[in-house]
Amino acid sequence: MTLIKHASKYTLVGILEWIVDYAVALALRTWLMPIVPANIIGRMAGAGLGFWINGTHTFASDSSGIGRRQFARYVVMWIGTTILDTWLLRIIDHQSGLAGVAIGKPFVDFLSGTIGFFLSRHWIYKHKVPRVTVAESADEST
Repeated sequence: MTLIKHASKYTLVGILEWIVDYAVALALRTWLMPIVPANIIGRMAGAGLGFWINGTHTFASDSSGIGRRQFARYVVMWIGTTILDTWLLRIIDHQSGLAGVAIGKPFVDFLSGTIGFFLSRHWIYKHKVPRVTVAESADEST
């Protein structure tokens, strides 16, 4: 699949992830708990949905899929981008306050989304494709 098709599907899935994240966090905050755990649970709900849809649709091919290895890679990426987002927003908040965060957050989210896209496309959902040696190739042709 082309880069543009992957990016388009990834963006649509990202929007869906954000809606689920927002809805779950808001509902939990409204009904049950403080914002920090509600936000974490919301992010996890959105991320889980995104992992599944991107693995079964966006990046689905003969050399990709979802399994334990892909899930572990996704968790590493998600934690890394969450740390990066939080660190950058903390810097922006320290320098410019809430107004800076309000303006900067979309750019920070775009940066982490771009990182997530390329990691998903080239690392997270890839299975190891067995290498065929010249000798094995010759054996199959005879």
